[in-house]
Amino acid sequence: MTSPNLSRRSALAAMAAAPTGLALGATSAQAQDDTAPLKGNINHSVCKWCYKDLTLDELAGQAAAMGIKGIDLLGPDDWPIIKKHGLMCPMASGPGNIKDGWNEPHRHDDLVKNSERMLPLIAEAGYPNMIVFSGNRRELSDAEGIKNCAAGLKRITPLAEQLGVTICMELLNSKWNHADYQCDKTPWGAALVDEVGSDRFKLLYDIYHMQIMEGDVIQTITDYKEYIAHYHTGGVPGRAEIDETQELNYARICQAIVETGFKGYLAQEFVPQRDPIESLRQAVRICDV
Repeated sequence: MTSPNLSRRSALAAMAAAPTGLALGATSAQAQDDTAPLKGNINHSVCKWCYKDLTLDELAGQAAAMGIKGIDLLGPDDWPIIKKHGLMCPMASGPGNIKDGWNEPHRHDDLVKNSERMLPLIAEAGYPNMIVFSGNRRELSDAEGIKNCAAGLKRITPLAEQLGVTICMELLNSKWNHADYQCDKTPWGAALVDEVGSDRFKLLYDIYHMQIMEGDVIQTITDYKEYIAHYHTGGVPGRAEIDETQELNYARICQAIVETGFKGYLAQEFVPQRDPIESLRQAVRICDV
C-alpha cells in the first residue's frame, strides 16, 4: 500500500516539475500557436482606456492583426480611426457618467436628450450597443433606484427599439472601485431589466466587478443569460492580466458563456502590467474557446 505522505510528495514533485502556467491550471491556450486562426465562438473586443501608452490607431492596428473585431467605449470622433482597420465599436459611449446616472430623476431630461442624439449615430454606424450607468446610490433604496432608472430609460427604449440598438447598463463593484454605485449586483440589474420591459435594454456583465461583489460567476451568467448583452474581463485581484496570476479561470468562464448561446461581444478590460500587446494577445487566446 502506498504511503499517503509519499503520494503527496510525489504529486508536489510533479507539480514543481511542470511548466508554471499549467501547474496552476492556466489555460492550454498558452501552449497554442499564436498565429493560428481564432475559433470564432467568441467575438473579441478590447477597451482602449487600458492602453494609455498606445494611440487608438496603434491599438486598432495591433488588435486587428490578432483577430480582435472591435474596440469598446468610444465616441463618434474615434469611430473613423477604428473603421480604417476594419474594426467596430461593440459598446459605444453613452450619456452620463458612473456617479451621475439614471437613478436620479432630475438628470433624466439631459440624459434623454443626449441619448436621442447618440442612438441614431450608433445605429447609422452599425454598432450594436450603448453603455449607460445607474449612478451612485446616494441613500436611495433598491426599489427607488429601480423605479427611477426605469422611468428614465423607458423614455428612450422606444427609439432604441426602432433603431435596433441595445442600451446596456454596466454592473460595477461598489466595494473597491466605485463606492456607492447602485447597479452593483446582478439581481438588481435583472430586476431593472424586467421593470423596463424592453428587448433593447440589457446588462453589461463585467466579470471583474461581479467576481468582487458576488463570485459564483459561471452559475450567475448561466442563470441570467437572457439579461446579458455584453461582457468585460479583468484579473482579480488588481485588474491586471487574466492569466495564472489571478483567481479566475477565464477559459472555463468563456466556455460557459459560449454554452449559453451568447452571440455578442466579450471585451478585454484589464490593465496590463507587462508588455501590453503580448498580454492582450495572451488574453485573447485564453478566452478563445
